[in-house]
Parts: sequence; C-alpha cells; structure tokens
Amino acid sequence: MKKYFRNHKFMRVLAVCGISMVFVLFGFSTLHAQTPDDLKKSIEQKAKELQEVNQKIQETQQSLTTTTAKSKTLNQEIKKIDYQISQLNLGVKSSELKLEKLKLEIDSISYEIAEKEEEISLKKGAITEFLRQLQEKDKEGVLLIFLKNQSLADSLFESETIRQLNSELSYEVTALFNVREALAAAKSSADQKKNDTQIENKVLINKKTIVEDQKDNRKQLLTETKNQEKLYQAQLTDLEKKQREIGAEIDNIETELRKNFDDSSLPIKRPGVLGIPILSPILTQSYGATTFAQKAYSSKFHNGLDFGAPIGTPIIASREGKIMTVGNNGKYQYGKYVVIEHDNGLSTLYAHMSKQVVTGGQTVSRGDIIGYIGNTGYSFGAHLHFTVYWTPSLLLKSLPACNCGLVPVGVTINPIEYMDNI
Repeated sequence: MKKYFRNHKFMRVLAVCGISMVFVLFGFSTLHAQTPDDLKKSIEQKAKELQEVNQKIQETQQSLTTTTAKSKTLNQEIKKIDYQISQLNLGVKSSELKLEKLKLEIDSISYEIAEKEEEISLKKGAITEFLRQLQEKDKEGVLLIFLKNQSLADSLFESETIRQLNSELSYEVTALFNVREALAAAKSSADQKKNDTQIENKVLINKKTIVEDQKDNRKQLLTETKNQEKLYQAQLTDLEKKQREIGAEIDNIETELRKNFDDSSLPIKRPGVLGIPILSPILTQSYGATTFAQKAYSSKFHNGLDFGAPIGTPIIASREGKIMTVGNNGKYQYGKYVVIEHDNGLSTLYAHMSKQVVTGGQTVSRGDIIGYIGNTGYSFGAHLHFTVYWTPSLLLKSLPACNCGLVPVGVTINPIEYMDNI
C-alpha cells in the first residue's frame, strides 16, 4: 500500500511535468503564460479599474442632475448632452473592462476545470487499483487466507489489509463524487460567464451606437436653433404647450376608460409578480400625485415609476411576455418606448429610451434586455419611466394635439403593488 501511494504521488508530479513539457514541445513559454495567481491579480486589477470608471460615471451623473435642475437654456441643454456623451464614453469603457475581466475569469476557471479533470483521472486510477487488489483477495476467501499463512498474526494482518482496502476504496469513491460536483459547478460558472460575455458584447455595441446618436442630437439641436437662445426658447415654449394639450387628451381618454375598470380581474397583489426593470435601481419619482407631478403635469398625477440611471443603462423586461409595440413619440410624451403584454392581465410600458432592441410580436423572457435608458420624449433628464396598465383597457392612440405617432393610453396601476421592495 505504501508503495502504491508513493507511485500515486509520483504520477501527479509526472502529470504536472508532462503539462510543462507540452508547453515546451509546442512552442509555448511557461514563463509568459499567466498562472492562476497571475490571473487572480489581473482580475483584482480589472475590478479596481472598473470600480474607478463606475465612480466617474456616478460623478458625471451628479453633474447632469445639477445641470438639469438649472433654468432651461440652450447652453445648459448643450452642456447636458455633452455630459451624456462623456458618460456614455465612460459606459463604453466600463463594458470593455467587464469583458476583459470576464475573459480573465474564464481563463482562471479553465485552470480549475483542468485541475479537477486531472484529479478525477487520478482518482479513477486509484479506485481501479483498489478494486483489483480487493478482487484478488476476494478470490482467496477468509478460510484460505488463514490456511496459507504460517501464523495467526499474518492471517490477521492480511484480513486487516482487506478492511483497510475497503475503507480506502470508500474514501476515494466519495472524494471522486465531490470532485465531480466541483467540476460541474466550475463548468456551469464558465458557461454563465461566457453567456455574460455575449450579452456584454451586445451592450458594448449598442452603447457605441447611442454615443453616435447623442452626437447627432447635439448637431441637430444646434442646426435647428442656429445656436440662438431666442429660437431655442421659442421651440421650448411650443413643446411645453403641445405637451400640455397631449396630457389633457390622455387624461380625458383614461378617465373614460377607468369607468369600465374591473379591479377584480387584476392578479392578486403580491411582491415578485413584476421584476424591477433595471439593475441597481434608484427610484426618483413614485406613482400618483407626487410633488413633482403637481408642478409638472396638467393632470397633477404621475402614472408610473421613474428610475434614475446613466444614459445607456440596460432596461430589462419585468416579466415574460409578447412585445405589443415598439414606438417613438419624438420630442413628445414617451419618446422611444416599448410595451409588453403579459399573461396575467397586465401590460408594462418602458419609456424615454435612447435605443430599443426588440421588435413588435417578439416574445421575451423576464430579465431580457429590451432597450437602454435615455432622455427622449418629454423628459427632464435620462431615466426610465415605467407604467403598468390593465391590459383590457390599453389602447394605442393617435392624438390630434401632435403628429407624434401612437401614444399608449389606458387604466394605470401602481407598479409597487406587484414588485419587490426597491
């Protein structure tokens, strides 16, 4: 047995040496390959860089909030767009760092997988050897063991050896099972990180597109106003007037729709029916007659929740469902928006997007990315406006007050009644 374990340890050393020989034979230098410790340090460094970039994004968000709170002038609007472009570029950098970090983590897990597979191979060899020895002993039988040995002490020693072999076999089988579980977990983690990499690659591409869109918006604003404050203020006055008319029309339609509202047809109010539509949410305005709504809207009522977030932040479906519509109200109302119809009598609206990445009729799962935070439509800064409708009441209306495409109208419900704590 001692000889066997000496050989066992020798084989492990030989296996490691063999891996090193492969690097040499095929032209790889072990001096330049990142070891697990090197990878760990690189991952920690990327995490630190990512934290620094995300901190700068938050600092830019604070500057944006301060700029938005000031009086509306052309200069302030241009400054706001410049901040958003700067923030988006930081977002691009953040995505690039996430991808680099994910690659390092996948490489690190690959080492772990290779180690576990090698350990499994060695344990299989050990189990095979134990079984072979036990099979030989089993052929002899207990009586034969006592008869062939010259003394009782020798017979008892050999019997003890068999018992020890059984014990060692049991240990190795249990250890093999544990290593296989660890290997499965490592492979699952690697698969998840590969999936995260695919998602983040799409996010990166879309963020770069949004940067260009923002640059175009800046150029268009300067062209339309000819860089003159007087023209900008005239456009702003016209926008606010039409928006009040749109708001009044929506209020009238929704008041009529609410007369036929049957709240008994709603799903039971409980947390988790709907998921929060962005990661790391910051609620900036609640549902109902909020203080801001009293000043900003003709209805004095806010028909959803507002989540503040940097422009380009992914927006996710709060529940599985079918995309009812993907629309754009231009400078008015919801700007770029998506409506999802769910299977429980509820529909959800995601508004003021910078970019939509779904199409009408498409089926989405809870947590799927459907678009990105923006500042389109009648908006006072980059955020997500999230509304929940009673589906039987939901209409897409063309409003006389503006030539701004179809606008969702319907009986709205407080989203908080169906969501986890924010």
